Amino acid sequence: MKTTEACRLNKFLASRGVASRRKCDELVKAGRVSINGSTVLLPGTTIIPGKDSVQLDGAPLAEPPVTRYLILHKPAGYIVSAADARGRPTVLELVPAAFGRLFPVGRLDLDTEGLLIITNDGDLAHGLMHPSRGVEKRYEVLVAEVISEGVLEALRRGVDLGEGRKSSPAAASYAGPAGGGHLLRIALREGRKRQVRRMCKAVGLTVRRLVRTGVGPLELGSLKVGSWRELSADEVRSLKNEVAAERTSEAESSR
Repeated sequence: MKTTEACRLNKFLASRGVASRRKCDELVKAGRVSINGSTVLLPGTTIIPGKDSVQLDGAPLAEPPVTRYLILHKPAGYIVSAADARGRPTVLELVPAAFGRLFPVGRLDLDTEGLLIITNDGDLAHGLMHPSRGVEKRYEVLVAEVISEGVLEALRRGVDLGEGRKSSPAAASYAGPAGGGHLLRIALREGRKRQVRRMCKAVGLTVRRLVRTGVGPLELGSLKVGSWRELSADEVRSLKNEVAAERTSEAESSR
């Protein structure tokens, strides 16, 4: 980021590894951020890095950290958060504290397992989480019931999620019997709360286990439950290219 180039406050905070842009918005609205000694409450406030002095909770921001990109195989029973008021284990307890301040990208439910991106790149996190980007997320779902072609067709068309909301069309396929149940594969480009579980419930399926196996160009592969690894330079490049491609598609469709 050029020191003479003006930018939005939330983007600047994210670039310093404070948190994702969405979380930075919350910090600003809570009155925890000041510019040149004055508290600001608007996340869209413009600053000039290198000229304006930005503080968080009264302390100057640290210099830009080394950018880290990890994927974690999240176990069931872990909260996707930096801390939990109820004392439950969080996913950040599974990655090295020596990496500094990191944050998970998006959410996985308490009982859901699988691929979770953890980083301090606020811009990338923002792009991956923004609903308009539509980055694909892939899941394997172990259900109790036999999966009919009618169920698959309903998931492909989109199902009623309640409150007048319908899911967007998803890729859905039956992968055969497994673990005393039946394995369903779903790929979708939206991320509503507990969406896969709600979609399955809508078509009469009982979820026994839910694992996210892929996000965009990334695959969980053979990474063991509870383990993490750093992304390669090629993987990071592919992930950023995917977000950029979705951003371009969004701009073209709005013309």
